[in-house]
Amino acid sequence: MTIKALSYLGLRSGQIDQWTNFAGRLLGMQRVDRSDKTIAFRMDDRMQRLLIADEAGSTIAFIGWEVARREDLDAYAARLEAAGIPVHHGARDQADRRFVGELIWFHDPAGNQVELVHAPMVASDPFVPGRPIDGFLTGPLGMGHLVLHVDNLDAMLGFYRDLLDFRISDYFLEPYKVYFLHTNPRHHSLAFVGTGRTGIHHLMVEFKNLDDAGQGYDLAQLEPDRVAYTLGRHVNDYMTSYYAHTPSGFFVESGWGGRQIEVESWQPQNITDGASFWGHERLNLAEDGGRKQLRDLRLDVARRGKRAPPLVQCPWLWNQQAQPRR
Repeated sequence: MTIKALSYLGLRSGQIDQWTNFAGRLLGMQRVDRSDKTIAFRMDDRMQRLLIADEAGSTIAFIGWEVARREDLDAYAARLEAAGIPVHHGARDQADRRFVGELIWFHDPAGNQVELVHAPMVASDPFVPGRPIDGFLTGPLGMGHLVLHVDNLDAMLGFYRDLLDFRISDYFLEPYKVYFLHTNPRHHSLAFVGTGRTGIHHLMVEFKNLDDAGQGYDLAQLEPDRVAYTLGRHVNDYMTSYYAHTPSGFFVESGWGGRQIEVESWQPQNITDGASFWGHERLNLAEDGGRKQLRDLRLDVARRGKRAPPLVQCPWLWNQQAQPRR
C-alpha cells in the first residue's frame, strides 16, 4: 500500500472574491468555476488542486491524498476499520465532484476529513496560469505540502505514521515541537506543529522558477500586511520562500528549490538549528511573542557558518530548472 502525494485541498470560506485575487493574481493558479458557491483552481494538468466553498464551518473541508493503486483503497479501509476508524466509500457523485475515479473518506484524530483517492482526472485543455509563471513543481511530488496545527501531536503522528504509512523526515523539539513527514521524494508533504490548536498553519506551493516566487513576493509587498514571513531559506528542506496571509487566516508558503530525498534510505533527524538559515522574519509575531527568539536562532546559525550544500551538490535543483520564457 502506498500514499503517493497530496492531491488536493478543499476549504470553506465566505471570501470567494478575495481567494480569487489571492490564488489567481498572487500565486498564479488558474481559476475554474464550478458553481455559484464553489470555485476551484488548477496548478497543472489536473482538473483541480484547490477548491473553495462558500459555506460555514471550519476552514478545512477535506484533504485529498492520492494512492498508487485501486486496491490500496480497500487495503487502507480494512486497516483503518480494524483500528476502529469508521470509513466511508465515496459515492459516484462525490468522486465526480473531486474528479477522481474512486475515493474513501474518514476523519483523523483532529477531526479533519481525509480522502484517499485513486485515478485523479487529467484536463483536456492546457494549464493557463493566473499570471506569467513557468508553472508549479507538482507531478509525482503532488500539490505541495500541508502543515497543520495540532492539539495532540502524539495522536496525529501515530495515526498518519502507523495507519497511513507516512514516514518521518525530521523534527524540531525546540523552540516548539514540529514533525515533518514524507510520502515521496519531496522532503515533506505533511507536517504537524504542536501549538495546542487545530487547523491549517500553512500550505506550500513550489514554483519551477525562482523568479516566479520572487515576482509573487513583489506583488505581496504591494498589499498592506499581506507578507507574514519575509523571504528566507529553511534549514531542513532548503526551500527559498516567503509566507503570505490568506483570506482565511492561515499562510501560503511560496517557494522554490525544495530538497528531494532518497525515500528508502532516509533517516530522520532532530533539527537543532532552528527553522531557517536566514530571512523568514516573522512579521506576524510580536517582538516578545517569539519573533526575537527565532531571529536569534538564525543569527546563531550564521555565526556558526551553517548553510545548505552548494548548488553543484544539489542535483534536485538542477533537475527542476525551467526553460526560458518565450
